[in-house]
Amino acid sequence: MSILLVTGGCGFIGSNFVRHVLATEPGTQVVNFDALTYAGNPDNLADLATDPRYRFVHADISDRDAVRAALKGGVNAIVNFAAESHVDRSIHDASPFVRTNVLGTQVLLDAAREFKVVRFVQISTDEVYGSLGPTGYFTEQSQLEPNSPYAASKAAADLLVRSYVHTFGLPAVITRCSNNYGPYQYPEKLIPLFITNLLRDQQVPVYGDGLNVRDWIHVRDHCAAILTVLRKGQVGEVYNIGGRCEKTNLELTHALLKAVGKTPALIKYVQDRLGHDRRYAIDCTKIETTLGWQPAVTFEEGLQQTVEWYKANAAWVAKLRR
Repeated sequence: MSILLVTGGCGFIGSNFVRHVLATEPGTQVVNFDALTYAGNPDNLADLATDPRYRFVHADISDRDAVRAALKGGVNAIVNFAAESHVDRSIHDASPFVRTNVLGTQVLLDAAREFKVVRFVQISTDEVYGSLGPTGYFTEQSQLEPNSPYAASKAAADLLVRSYVHTFGLPAVITRCSNNYGPYQYPEKLIPLFITNLLRDQQVPVYGDGLNVRDWIHVRDHCAAILTVLRKGQVGEVYNIGGRCEKTNLELTHALLKAVGKTPALIKYVQDRLGHDRRYAIDCTKIETTLGWQPAVTFEEGLQQTVEWYKANAAWVAKLRR
């Protein structure tokens, strides 16, 4: 039985990925390595506590001794989700982003080399590419032009991974995904924030003119793509992952208003974020044509499922919004 180390497995995408692996790969054990910062919620995987194929380690990826101890059990592969990821927080204080996203990644890479891990997957973001105009798409060859401290820290981590592939022959790959949505997402992020506000008849804050564009993908599709890259991706390659679903923030807001059954009177325009990228759009042709992955969840289906999940899990939300 293979052993997979998932860092940041109590976070939004990480917890969904842990569930996906355990549900689809009966021959895989998962070690979840998480520091349980504000976005790492042990409740996300509490029901797996008695699963013999799941083990939790409470530790920080920048702690070299803790990482080495976790790998001594014979880990075959690492998927690194662990990251500080909230742009507004990075604008307020970039220090935790550099420590976790850059130094933490370097610690993991060194340990992966030492223990001869056979595959290392670095989970990155389309934000490393910067901002697009009204046309065009990010490809894997697009120049890295990060515009926030968060995006810069992720770009730095990507370059470290690339250097370890070329200098040391580390069997690593990088994925860069567009905006995710779905169950277990921390309520300060746009979609869960808007859903939970609307369910309370509270206003939803729309930055600037609301015309910033993002490509949206359901977390279930993203997890399937990551597992595909883990098992079939080529060492040293970058794979863009997207939902082919561009929406302005206003379009998304109105879709949420409709899904929750509220009126536009709850929209509140607020001052735009510093350095707010205007548009992201992912060209995911490479992963579709070379690895055979495609998104399966439509935006309408996924958004309605997400709304229903937050309605059904009000207690989970309440614990985080205290």
